[in-house]
Amino acid sequence: MQEIRIERLGHLGDGLGDGVIVPGALPGELVAGEARDGRLEGVRVLEPAPERVAPPCPHVRRCGGCAVQHLADDAVAAWKADLVRQALAAQGLAAEIAGVETSPPASRRRAVFAARRTKKGALAGFHARASAEIVAVPECRVLHPDLVAALPVAEALAEAGASRKGELDVAATRTEAGLDLAVTGGKPLDRALRTRLAEIAGDADLARLSWDGEPVAMARPPLVRFGRAAVVPPPGAFLQATEAGEAALVARVRALLAGARRVVDLFAGCGTFALPLAEAAEVHGVEGDPAMTAALDAGWRQAEGLRQVTAQARDLFRRPLEADELAPFEAAVIDPPRQGAAAQVARLAAAGVPRIAHVSCNPATFARDAATLVAAGYRMGPVTVVDQFRWSPHVELVAGFALDHMPGGERE
Repeated sequence: MQEIRIERLGHLGDGLGDGVIVPGALPGELVAGEARDGRLEGVRVLEPAPERVAPPCPHVRRCGGCAVQHLADDAVAAWKADLVRQALAAQGLAAEIAGVETSPPASRRRAVFAARRTKKGALAGFHARASAEIVAVPECRVLHPDLVAALPVAEALAEAGASRKGELDVAATRTEAGLDLAVTGGKPLDRALRTRLAEIAGDADLARLSWDGEPVAMARPPLVRFGRAAVVPPPGAFLQATEAGEAALVARVRALLAGARRVVDLFAGCGTFALPLAEAAEVHGVEGDPAMTAALDAGWRQAEGLRQVTAQARDLFRRPLEADELAPFEAAVIDPPRQGAAAQVARLAAAGVPRIAHVSCNPATFARDAATLVAAGYRMGPVTVVDQFRWSPHVELVAGFALDHMPGGERE
């Protein structure tokens, strides 16, 4: 039995001390267990930290979705802010953390469930941590109740269309019109399966059900609202995880780009930022998925009171917008995937776009790309941390970069 004093939390939420990873431990705690391969097993907390709380979810010990439910909310926010500071420091940068916007419990509007057939029927839920085991989560404290209600529907879909050894991914999205489910990994569609899927969708009153990208049942268009525009995203399309998180990001982006007359939205998706920004500026949205740009365009055309929005399908990793293409724009918003956008950020820097709102879901790649902008003469403003994935290690953020001045309260 080995005793260890925990020094800090790692980036995945595990305690770290004496070079050993200690799952579920918090800074300052004295713990004991058996050290094997750099991890402490059979952990017992001998001296708990004052920030330790009782996890609110009954599934926390088995489900792999949450890492720090045992940590008080204000300490979780401080930890996530510190993850951003550490990532920036690794690039030789520092920035003020303007605040942490945490989404409330039971507010996730999208999630991907794993579902498979069993001997007695089917099982749907989330994977256990670092495991292929599926854990049912009927009392999940993260998901909106409407998404929890999708779990038995996912099980029915697995019974109907999963292979014996295969696993379905069931992407569930809460929309204004009801649940939108997009299933991948199932059997090929045939007449019998189509009929059964339509029955399941009808019984569950789904807005839409798609199977490997093909809509097989739609009672109502699954609308998602971005500002004044109502958009029907393609099946399984990316959306911000919570409405509160999206509102925080959009509000910050609008403040950072206030007064700009022409804006380019890079990695625009279905219009999360482009459509609200179009209330005051002409916007050109660029996104790699043609189905998303089509949804953005349709949403703009059906909305009222918006300025010109154009949408372009283009792979910004293979073909980033070049400096001459960026030259007409007074401002840019960029919201890349987790790998960041090194090539596109380099072009933004070369073009000298006066103001940039950078949204990111990965502090490490954000810091790397921020260093490129700072080296090119941009000044980085305060960073707002947005915690949409409550109790998980996931961190999102938004910050502004400027060559001239920064509106919205940033310091000169």
